[in-house]
Amino acid sequence: MSDLSQTDQLFFERTELDRTAVEKLVDDALSGADDGELYLEYCQSEAVSFDDGKIRSASFDTAQGFGLRAIAGEAIGYAHASDLSEAAIARAADTVKAVHAGHGGTMSVPPTGTNRSLYSDENPLGGFAFEDKVRLLTEIDSYARAKDSRVRQVTAALAGEWQAVQIIRSSGDRVGDIRPLVRLSVSVVVGDGERMESGSYGAGGRFGFRAFFDPEIWKDQVDEALRQALVNLESVPAPAGEMDVVLGPGWPGILLHEAIGHGLEGDFNRKKTSAFAGLMGERVAASGVTVVDDGTLADRRGSLSVDDEGTPTSSTTLIEDGILVGYMQDRQNARLMGMKPTGNGRRQSFAHAPMPRMTNTYMLAGTEDPAEILGSVKKGLYAVNFGGGQVDITSGKFVFSCTEAYLIENGRLGAPVKGATLIGNGPDVLTRVSMIGSDMALDPGIGTCGKDGQGVPVGVGQPTIRVDGLTVGGTAA
Repeated sequence: MSDLSQTDQLFFERTELDRTAVEKLVDDALSGADDGELYLEYCQSEAVSFDDGKIRSASFDTAQGFGLRAIAGEAIGYAHASDLSEAAIARAADTVKAVHAGHGGTMSVPPTGTNRSLYSDENPLGGFAFEDKVRLLTEIDSYARAKDSRVRQVTAALAGEWQAVQIIRSSGDRVGDIRPLVRLSVSVVVGDGERMESGSYGAGGRFGFRAFFDPEIWKDQVDEALRQALVNLESVPAPAGEMDVVLGPGWPGILLHEAIGHGLEGDFNRKKTSAFAGLMGERVAASGVTVVDDGTLADRRGSLSVDDEGTPTSSTTLIEDGILVGYMQDRQNARLMGMKPTGNGRRQSFAHAPMPRMTNTYMLAGTEDPAEILGSVKKGLYAVNFGGGQVDITSGKFVFSCTEAYLIENGRLGAPVKGATLIGNGPDVLTRVSMIGSDMALDPGIGTCGKDGQGVPVGVGQPTIRVDGLTVGGTAA
C-alpha cells in the first residue's frame, strides 16, 4: 500500500473529514497567495527509560493535528489545531487569508512528485510488547555491570515514533509519507575511589526496534559507553592555548553541523544574517573541503523521502573544493532568492511552520591516511567525541565541549584529557583544515537539531581532519 493510501485511511477514512471538502477549503485559503499548504499529521511515540535496575519513566503518546500556511511575499500566515475537523480547518483558512488580502499572487508550481521511499513504513512501536522492551533494558543493565566492577550506574533508554503526514496543496496536489524513527541510548558511570566519570553511546535511524534486540548490536553500544567512561576515568586536566587539533571521523561532524551548517541555510542568507551571506562562488574553505547535505540516504535519522512541504529531498553540495556553491532551501526562501528548493523545508510538528533545516550534513572523504594525519602533529589535541556547544550564526563563533579527547605528543596519542573545549569561528575554521582523511563516517544516528524552538532529527559525519591553530580551552593549572 502506498504512503498516500495509508495516510488517506488515517486522515479521511478514520475520521469524518471529507477529502473533497478539505481540498476546497485549501483552495479558498490559498487563492491569491504565492504558496502554502495544509499539513496533516498523526504521530504515535513511545519511550522507556531504565535506571539502576528499575524503570525510571515510561510514556506512550498519540498526537494528531493540522497546520495551514499561506505565503505572500515574505509574509506567512499560519494556523494550527489538534482538532481534525472541517470546521477547524475552515476557521484556520479564515485566519491565514488575512496575510494575502489584496495581494493577488500567483500560486507557485507544486513540487515534483516522487514514488521514492527511503525507509520502511512498518510501525516500529508494534511487534514487541512493553515487557520485551523492559527485558532488553534489564539485560543491558546486567551486562554492563558484569563487564567491570567499577560500574556504578547504568542508564538505558529506548524511544521510537511512527509519524504519518499528508501535505495538500491547492488544486488537489497531495503527497503522503510514513516515517519511522527509533533510538537506543546507553550511559555508564564508573568510579574509582572518590572519582566518578561517565560515558555514553547511542544509535538509531528510520527503521524498527528489531535491530536493537540483536545482542551483538546492543552489546556493542554498551561496550562503547563503558570504554568512554573508563577512558575518562584516566583523564588528566586539558591544556589551554592555540594548537593543532585532529578531529576524529563520524560524530565530530556535529561541529561542522553547528559551526558551518546553520550558516548555509537559506533564510539566514536571504536576510543576510549569516557569516556566509553574499559569498556564493567565493572560497570559504581550504582546498579539498567538500560539504554536502543529503536527505536521500536510506534509513538514516536525518533522511526524508519528501520534506515537510512535499518536496523530494536531494543531495545538495554546499561547499565544493573550498568554494561556496549552494544553500539549503525551503520553498519560500528559494523563491525569494531566485533559487530552486532543495527539499530542506522541515518542521517539528503540525504546530510549527517549516523553515530551511539540515538533514544529513557531512564532509566528503579526502585521500590522507588517518594514521599519517595523527602522526603529522607534534603537539596538539585529538578530539573524538563532543557534547554540547554554542554557536552565533551571525558571527560564526562557536564553543564546543569535548567528551573524549587525547593529547598528541610527537605524533602519538598521549593521555586522555578532561574539560577541553574548542573555540573558534565557523568560516575561519574551514580555512584551517590542512589534511583530510580517507575514512569518512556518519554518526550512529543520535542527532537532534534545534532552531527557533523547533527540534528535528538530523545526521552528521566527516572523515578524520587536521585543523591548524585552533583555540583550545582547558582546565590545567
